[in-house]
Amino acid sequence: MSPPVLALVLCVDEKSQIQALDGTAPLLAVRPGQIDRRTHDYNRYGTTSLLAPLDVAGGKVIGSPHRRHRAVEFRNYLDKIDAAVPRDLDVHLVLDNYATHKTPVIQPWLTKRPRFPLHFTPTGASWINMVERWFAELTNRQIRRGVHRGTCALEGAIRNHLSIHNETP
Repeated sequence: MSPPVLALVLCVDEKSQIQALDGTAPLLAVRPGQIDRRTHDYNRYGTTSLLAPLDVAGGKVIGSPHRRHRAVEFRNYLDKIDAAVPRDLDVHLVLDNYATHKTPVIQPWLTKRPRFPLHFTPTGASWINMVERWFAELTNRQIRRGVHRGTCALEGAIRNHLSIHNETP
């Protein structure tokens, strides 16, 4: 609610198991007064995960799709944030209580970097994290009605949505 003046506040979360889906039949054309029609079944072409910190002050999302969802990917992402943010700024991370954020791979990294204070959302209240609202926007605008015949196509659609969003966050 009241972020520190000389700090960057990032709401961080992972959207895991994003499925690359395509219907088993083509969409039927939309006509005036009639909604689009699609089959109830689909083909699944794989999954990806999205790690996405949202900058609270500016609204930009620094997202990155990953094929795996482990502490190693989270740690690598923390390294990228550490390298990109000027040393004179603290980096406050708002996170949920997911086990990835508390593993032995992450704890020593955080101990060596006191400028990274963590703020955990209460269990069962991940909706407090602002990036969750952005995930809902991504799902509604890009994923839910999209046709993705592979994880590369899905990740490309996610990157496209990220760039469009960041033009006017």
